[in-house]
Amino acid sequence: MPTPTYIPLQTITLGSAASSVTFASIPQTYRDLVLVVIGRSSYTINGDDNIEVRFNSDSGSNYSRVLALGNTNGTDSNAAGSTRAEFGVFPTSASSNTSFGQVIGNIMDYSATDKHKTILARGNSVPNSSVNMNAARWASTLAITSIEVQTARNLQGASADLVVGTTLSLYGIEA
Repeated sequence: MPTPTYIPLQTITLGSAASSVTFASIPQTYRDLVLVVIGRSSYTINGDDNIEVRFNSDSGSNYSRVLALGNTNGTDSNAAGSTRAEFGVFPTSASSNTSFGQVIGNIMDYSATDKHKTILARGNSVPNSSVNMNAARWASTLAITSIEVQTARNLQGASADLVVGTTLSLYGIEA
């Protein structure tokens, strides 16, 4: 029987709301990582929130991204630099919303020490019928040993946690 390509490393399901979730001590034995987040932001303003990631606790302005988004209001695209990598659009808890969104991201060559790290992610948010695609870069040659996940609204100082039942799964991809 062949060895599976996706190797489950860790799954976290929130039993209580959390401002952030960290995958620590990531083994350096795989070529790429896949991060899957299924959940919702507790932000109470109608619309979407963004899921953001930081690598190795780096909060410097070492991240850049390009985003493409489509929803019932039209389309949008933009690029920016930041202190974290945008990972995808997520639904909020506004208007008694109970829907969960899903974001799946590939983190390429995470253990390489001779190149910057890149992310390709895609996601959806049911209440606003939105889909999104992100390409991001972490301008560091360090191997990724930890990934912190949180909402953009929380990082901007709003009260916006990952809600109860949010599930985060990290997979290693064999070369």
